[in-house]
Amino acid sequence: MKLRLMLWVLGVLLKRALRRKPRFRDTLSELRRLDWGIATEDLRIARHYRMSPNGIESGAGLPVDLDLELRFEDQATALKVLRKPTQQAFLDGMMAGSVRLVGDSGDLQKLQKLLKYL
Repeated sequence: MKLRLMLWVLGVLLKRALRRKPRFRDTLSELRRLDWGIATEDLRIARHYRMSPNGIESGAGLPVDLDLELRFEDQATALKVLRKPTQQAFLDGMMAGSVRLVGDSGDLQKLQKLLKYL
C-alpha cells in the first residue's frame, strides 16, 4: 500500500512541478517527451508517467511503449531506493540484482535531471 501511495504522490508532485517550477518546465521542454514507469518485478504494483511540455499524465500499469522502466525486486526494495533516489542507490541495486532498468540508461539520466527540480 505504501508504494502505491508513493507512486501516486509522485504523479501529483510532477504535475505540480510543471505548473510551478520554471526550471522543471525548461528542462522538460528540452527533452520534449519522456514516458517512463516504475513497477515491482511481478507487476503487482506498477505506475507509468507520460511527460511532455504540454502536460503530465499518470496511470496505473505499464504500457509496452514506455521509454524507460524501473523494476524492483519487491515492494520493500522499491521503497528503500525511492525514498533516497541517488545514483549510487540505483547502481547498488542493479549490482545486487534487486533493481532492473528496462530501456536506455541515457533516459535514466534525463529522468534524474528532471527529478532534481521536484
